[in-house]
Parts: sequence; structure tokens; C-alpha cells
Amino acid sequence: MTDTNEVPEPIHAVLRTWHRIECLVAVACFGFIAAILLTDVLGRELVGPVLRALGFEPGPMGVFASQKLSVFALVIGSFAGIGIATATGSHLVPRVGHAWVPASWGPTMDRLADALTGAVLVGIAWYGWVFVMSSRMTDLRAPVLDWPVWPIQLAIPLGFVSAAGRYFLYAAWPTAKPAPPEYQE
Repeated sequence: MTDTNEVPEPIHAVLRTWHRIECLVAVACFGFIAAILLTDVLGRELVGPVLRALGFEPGPMGVFASQKLSVFALVIGSFAGIGIATATGSHLVPRVGHAWVPASWGPTMDRLADALTGAVLVGIAWYGWVFVMSSRMTDLRAPVLDWPVWPIQLAIPLGFVSAAGRYFLYAAWPTAKPAPPEYQE
């Protein structure tokens, strides 16, 4: 931990770029889900029946494996969301134990809590990594597509590592941490 509360500009730049990349990944994933499912439904429910009514037999009109591809995109987008929630301070923060220590200890306790949260998230990421590697070693494949699932599952430990990295940075530079929302449940 550093003595100064001033966040070096390179750290700010890393945090901004990191957040931007995660947002782009999440938007791309959820945009892909919307586009592929909309295309699938329109093909099956609109284009197919219209062509059949005109005397053509178009065959299946949905997008092959659209639901499975959507689930893959959902996994990636959701785990990118863990880092996004951490970066924006929009995740829920339990208030358990906040009155157990004097208020003057607040900044030190906040740093300790951020470091502890980072360590717990690294532990969760480790178990996520073990899960991914077990899928890889058993050559687990997605039904319908016959793709290995471990590359998609990598989003799990990466999401937790992303959040952990931010918490470690917040422990080192508390002013880098986003302000909590006005009202938190």
C-alpha cells in the first residue's frame, strides 16, 4: 500500500481502458444475443410462414444453434459484468460490521476490506480455473455445436480476476474506488 491517496495517472489510464474493454465485451455479447434471437424468431415465425403461404418450402428458417450461441454470449457478457459492477460501484455492498470499529478506523478498514475482498475473489477465480481446466481435460463439448466449452468458460475466472485486480488497486489507492451509490439496498 502507498502512503499517498493520489492515484498515478497511469493507474487511472489502466482503469479507464480496462473498464472500456469490459463494457465493449458486454455490449457486444448482449447485442449479439438480441440480434441472433431476433433473427431466429423472425425467420421461424415470419419469413418461413410467408414463404410457405406463397407456395415455397424453405425448410427450417431459424438460425442454427441460436439458443446455444446466446447462452455462450450470456456467460461471457455476465462475467464481464462482474468487473463492470466493481468499476462503477454498482454492486451490492453488505453493511455487516461497519459499526464494530470506531469511525476513525474507517479508511484503514476500507483498505483492509478491499484487500480481503480481492483475496477472496482470487480464491473464487482459482476454483473457476479448476472448473475450466477440468472441462478442458475431459474434452467437454457443447451439444449441437460440438465445440469445446472451456474457452467460453474462461470468462468465469477472468471475471473474478478482473474484480479482484480492481479491489487490490482500491486497497492501494482508495481514491481510485468509485463513490458508492446514494442509496444501496
